[in-house]
Amino acid sequence: MGTPSAPGPLLIACALGIEQFALRAGGRGGAGGPVTVVRTGMGPAAAERAVTRMLADPALAGAAVLATGFCAGLAPGMHPGDLVVAEETRDPRATTACAGTGLLVKALARAVPGRTVHTGPLTGSDHVVRGPERSALRATGAIAVDMESAATLLSAVRGGERPVAAVRVVVDAPEHELVRIGTVRGGISAFRVLRSVLPAFFEWHRSLLLPRR
Repeated sequence: MGTPSAPGPLLIACALGIEQFALRAGGRGGAGGPVTVVRTGMGPAAAERAVTRMLADPALAGAAVLATGFCAGLAPGMHPGDLVVAEETRDPRATTACAGTGLLVKALARAVPGRTVHTGPLTGSDHVVRGPERSALRATGAIAVDMESAATLLSAVRGGERPVAAVRVVVDAPEHELVRIGTVRGGISAFRVLRSVLPAFFEWHRSLLLPRR
């Protein structure tokens, strides 16, 4: 067996300015290695371009990649502020397995006590999903949908073998759609949760002790 090494860099990718602001407001203390937060812009194409560009930097060689931000929940009973830890991400091109799902669930329970954490497949879309389309995606087994996670993780693993994960905060759920009254309250709840998750990300990152080559 090789001797474990300290974790390498961590790249955290989000799409929106408000998501990036929440993560920065949460601070970066306690990371196991260099941490970069990148705002990719909305949509799978933007996420793919941004992540591919970032991972071309030698300073991020072998970096673990974690996609985060807000999502739409697909499962009945989900509420704004719930957390989704992906077991895998899906889009029409590929399914990407996530690393350390169980560890992330436990770390999030400590970082954001009292919040419900859901695990399962996280599916990708190139547009906002509503109504019947939401039900159709749920029928595939997916528990949540967003526009960037699948593209982010697929781009990451295409750039080289590395640990990847996706953690999303529900801002929109079947009984709490964005068009309904209460959207602002739900958005504030999701923002506060996202602001609190970094310690869990850092714990996941520190646990990625890979053998020296």
